[in-house]
Amino acid sequence: MSRGLWTRETVALLLLAAYAPLAGFWLFSGGTDALFRLSLTVLIVLIWHLVFLLVRAQAPSLSGLVTALAVAMLAPEELGLLQMALGISFGVVMGELVFGGWGRNVVNPATIALAFLGFGFPASPWPVFDPPIAWAAIPAALLGVAFGVMPAGLIAGAVLLGGFAAISGVLSEVMVYTAGIALVLLVADPVTSASTALGRWLNGALYAALVTLFALGWAGAAPLQIAVAAALLASLAAPVLDDLAIGIWVARRRSRHGRT
Repeated sequence: MSRGLWTRETVALLLLAAYAPLAGFWLFSGGTDALFRLSLTVLIVLIWHLVFLLVRAQAPSLSGLVTALAVAMLAPEELGLLQMALGISFGVVMGELVFGGWGRNVVNPATIALAFLGFGFPASPWPVFDPPIAWAAIPAALLGVAFGVMPAGLIAGAVLLGGFAAISGVLSEVMVYTAGIALVLLVADPVTSASTALGRWLNGALYAALVTLFALGWAGAAPLQIAVAAALLASLAAPVLDDLAIGIWVARRRSRHGRT
């Protein structure tokens, strides 16, 4: 694919294509309830995109479907219609649209929405995924990397450190499954993740380290609650990790050329 074809809509469409295995298994498992949640999130996201189209002439984007899918799959359960609408609205507006749309945002809007719902309505239970849905995250990640819309280094860094924690018995099977789904839907975001090669490895490793740390010390937290918190902090740290990666590169280059 030529560089000129890498538009915002192309990236969003390829992300949706990569998510297809994960979304398909989730919809098949969840049935009408899952379809209703997805339809609701799509509707609310679409309304806000239309509002910003009218108020700020900001064109709607397919990225809204990416956000809607992540929120529909990962949002706490047993929320009322008003609660769900409030959380989605906060994430879409404050996490994306006020910055000028997808591609200019700092943190994944779905992560913002999920964090808001988790902190705002702590009594609501988080979903637990069946193994087939979790395993479907693997082809989703592979497709995302193959399409060039998910950072391979970030996923590799998370898998290496997270796999070591799982083999060591630190992370439970459910936690590994949940963290993997959140990795694909929230952390491996081509916009808000680190952009340098080393920064991406560090970004993925940081996510896995935070998941492990929270799993050990956050008593009573649901696996998905842990994964969302880790995703939020890992995303906020992405610019710092890029700065660190650039600093290391500059220091190595100066040392190679004998400069101080």
